[in-house]
Amino acid sequence: MEEKSKPLVNSCNFMGVKPVMVDLPYPPIQVKEKNRVYANLLSIDYCGAVSEMTAITQYINNENRLSCEKCPVARTILGIAIAEMIHLQKLAELIFLLGGSINFVAKHQDGRQRMWTPEYMTIPENAEKMLMADIEAEKATINQYRMHIKMINDSCVNAVLARIIQDEEYHIMLLQMLIKEL
Repeated sequence: MEEKSKPLVNSCNFMGVKPVMVDLPYPPIQVKEKNRVYANLLSIDYCGAVSEMTAITQYINNENRLSCEKCPVARTILGIAIAEMIHLQKLAELIFLLGGSINFVAKHQDGRQRMWTPEYMTIPENAEKMLMADIEAEKATINQYRMHIKMINDSCVNAVLARIIQDEEYHIMLLQMLIKEL
């Protein structure tokens, strides 16, 4: 005899999720002049170990794993991931304007080139550890952006990086609030 069971369903609805960002405009995406060295630095922010690509993928992974049991947390994480996608897009524009190429290869100053890999992600098992890993990744990203701002002598590029840092700091605050709510 066949048992009639209720299908398992994820009832978390992601309709209407918007980017989680500071409510401030971004500076124009422009550069003073082509500069491959600066483009290569931004390629690390784009797809290096500490990068927007890593952040997006880690957030999406966490959102997927939390959506069935912690929908509000998952929705917030998806909103953060969408903001990181916007950062990725702005970095791509800057890299292109600086004369670089968008190919998921981080180009380091020592000549090393490394294609992005999911090995860069941290994938803990429980929600609190996921959020803690996300906070640590945001802090590392902010530190890297600040280091790159010191290395880049282009006020146009640095203005965009400084604006991205504001979003990353906001993400840390939200992630800390989510941990308290768990």
